[in-house]
Amino acid sequence: MAAIALPARITMADASAALAALQPQLAAADAAVIDASALAELDTAALAVLLDCRRLALARGQPLQLVGAPAKLAQLAQLYGVAELLGLDAGTQPGTQPGTQPGIQAGTQAPTQAGAL
Repeated sequence: MAAIALPARITMADASAALAALQPQLAAADAAVIDASALAELDTAALAVLLDCRRLALARGQPLQLVGAPAKLAQLAQLYGVAELLGLDAGTQPGTQPGTQPGIQAGTQAPTQAGAL
């Protein structure tokens, strides 16, 4: 089973083209496995593309499996609350524990603005 490779860049500027390229590959794939290891430049549009890929896979009765996700993608997914949907929950990311923020060690608190409660 060959994984479908993401491009090196998925940002707002090229998300539509990336999705257009991924859709026929997902439709033809035996399994919905996406390799994100080449993804080097991304923003929240990458999450939207992957969530649409997940929707397409589920419509075919297949779960989406994401492999090789870069740390930034996992962090954005956690920040926007979609990490579990994409299989990027904190329990699967090195150096994180459920209920913690990426980059913050367990037992410490995230910095807050002075006076904000």
